Amino acid sequence: MFAAIMPKTLRYTLISLKEMLLSGSPIVLITIALVAFTWWWLKPNPPTRVVLATGPEQSAYDTFGQRYAEALKRHGITVELVRTEGSADNLDRLREGTVELGFVQGGTADMGYDDDESIVSLGSLFVEPLWLFYREAAARKISPRDGTLRNLAELKGWRVNVGTPGSGVPRLFNRLLEVNRIEPGQITLSRLEQTPATVAFLDGQLDAVVFASAPESLMVQMLLQTPGVKLLDFAQAEAYSRRFGYLTPVTMPQGMVDLARNVPPRNVRLVASTTSLLARSDTHPAILQLFAQTAMEVHSGAGWFNRAREYPNLDHSEFPAAGEAERAYKGGLPFLQRYLPFWAASVIERMWLALGLIIALALPLSRIVPPLYTFRIRSRVFRWYAELREVEQRAESGSATPDDLLEQLDGMEAKVEKVVVPLSYTDELYALRNNIHLVRKKLLRRRDSGGGDPQDEEAPARTAADRVG
Repeated sequence: MFAAIMPKTLRYTLISLKEMLLSGSPIVLITIALVAFTWWWLKPNPPTRVVLATGPEQSAYDTFGQRYAEALKRHGITVELVRTEGSADNLDRLREGTVELGFVQGGTADMGYDDDESIVSLGSLFVEPLWLFYREAAARKISPRDGTLRNLAELKGWRVNVGTPGSGVPRLFNRLLEVNRIEPGQITLSRLEQTPATVAFLDGQLDAVVFASAPESLMVQMLLQTPGVKLLDFAQAEAYSRRFGYLTPVTMPQGMVDLARNVPPRNVRLVASTTSLLARSDTHPAILQLFAQTAMEVHSGAGWFNRAREYPNLDHSEFPAAGEAERAYKGGLPFLQRYLPFWAASVIERMWLALGLIIALALPLSRIVPPLYTFRIRSRVFRWYAELREVEQRAESGSATPDDLLEQLDGMEAKVEKVVVPLSYTDELYALRNNIHLVRKKLLRRRDSGGGDPQDEEAPARTAADRVG
């Protein structure tokens, strides 16, 4: 018996569930449409490819770019590294929109009128000292005793390479020459890239080379330990920093390069500019957040010119700071990213507020589901009363014979027997069947009496359909 009842119970349950789903489908469709629109508007899923402008081959920018690419690869983001001439070139590419992020040195170029809207800063990453390496042999013409160059004013008549125009170094170095009252024709300036300039310098074709680079640069590391090559000690470093706000006096401690060989043999004073990671303001927020988090991994350690966790920071930024960078540096790793993959955490962080608003809108709309469900179930029964009333009206008007009406009534009853409703609505279905039976009895009495006046019938004046109404 239980096995026989179970299929019917399951059938009634499935019918009820089907009607409930159909009744709630408008709300579901509206909700799906709102979620789809929100997804299109917010774009919570970050792109899988981003373009980063670095610098010349074997430069510090190139080295750091590779580290960023390796770090973001773990999150499924491909970083395309674009080697450039340097800082000024990177800034130009950002303005043109050919790259999304780039390393830019402070003081590289003046801000444009629309830079504060199109470019944002992810913070200062490290300092880049101005390295002026010179050959000791050339300096002995000035200081025969020790072959040491003491200031920029002594460069008159020298052959000096200041790097390519896109590096930003020529612009910076020319400003230093101006304040030292050195005319353009008093120095032979060349603009070779780092590698060919270093080769020419070691071959004696140049007297000095100027770099603006982090100490991680391979060229800087090599020249610091090359015999016969010296590094200019900027004794006036503090004065330079007061003249130019984007310069900072830094000191390379004695023995910093090689403690065992005591290189350098004494503290060396230098001037340095701060390098920032800039991005276009229309870059996906999740990408900005991920780059800011990577910057904390790559640049937070102690270095030659900074202590641990001193960088990255948002101090002295020439461009507006990105909100994602502020949150990353002040709040650390977001809560969701500690337990979820980056893409999933990013989607939730970007969508949770919008989803909350959608739910707040959908809840009031969901109140129409129960009445709509009731209407759909009852309509399965009530729609037959129109045909039942028609049968009674045709009987009253005499437009059809009782036999024809009984045949129509039998067909309707056969169809009604196939109607299935949830158990909670079976009373209305049985009421319909009972009313069909009452109309049948009335028609049978009419047929048996030979079609007398309806006023003589024992049936009450109101029809079965009117009783339901």
